[in-house]
Amino acid sequence: MSAEKDITLDEKRVYGAKQAETELFVACGVGLLRVSVSDALVGEFGLVHRGDVRDVAASDGVLVVATDEDVLLGVADGAEGDVTFEATGFGPAVAVSARGGPTASDGGRIARYVDGAWETTAELGGVRALDADLVAAAGGVHRLDGTPLGLPGARDVDAAGTPLAATDDGLYYLGNGWMRAVESAAGGFRVVSSDDTGERAHAAGEVLYERGGEGLDADWTPVDVPGEVVDIAHAETTYAVTREGTLWAFDPAESVWRDRTLGMPDVRALAVVPRTA
Repeated sequence: MSAEKDITLDEKRVYGAKQAETELFVACGVGLLRVSVSDALVGEFGLVHRGDVRDVAASDGVLVVATDEDVLLGVADGAEGDVTFEATGFGPAVAVSARGGPTASDGGRIARYVDGAWETTAELGGVRALDADLVAAAGGVHRLDGTPLGLPGARDVDAAGTPLAATDDGLYYLGNGWMRAVESAAGGFRVVSSDDTGERAHAAGEVLYERGGEGLDADWTPVDVPGEVVDIAHAETTYAVTREGTLWAFDPAESVWRDRTLGMPDVRALAVVPRTA
């Protein structure tokens, strides 16, 4: 399946001329949005795929995109930022992961993409998120093969470094069993994310939190970022996106968060692809 060819010029906007070093991909109800960024500076952005996109993940320059029709694999051109997609035959999906190879779920079936085909690893109810070999589901955190790891009401997981889990009643890390890092207020935690080394970590419920260190006992502190943050990604700096379509980027030079409205509502997920050229 080729990339969408009917994206018009008026669907692209430019906010600065500095050369982008990173591409962000934002999943929303109208499609997949590509956003060029350099630290906290937002450059050109526009749709690269039309349709209902439910989730997106990236690793090693490969995008895994969950849509209401299929799971797509996308390859981003490191020099130009173009993306080409191919269908995989999975069918409609609600959650995907790219870390360790493409995985996907339709909310019940979990499968890994191996040698051009999907291999089912488990059947679970209420799957909400995937990351590497971890699954967040209504019944708790599981391995890809369905092995239960506890924590009912899991909404998101992060497998980089020390595993983290966002649940209905708090934010947890895996130490001697699951240990609570932050007790949530009403609404619970929706999302948790760390960089590939596990050194930087953020989580969000009604409030965005950042971890103040690398140790298991490091404090998590609130960040003054308004809006319902639905996903977080890490590259040269940290990015967060709200359901209403506001992109927040941490400016390391000024130690402040800066925002940019993307003009795309019903945002679901965020993934980052570093530029290779």
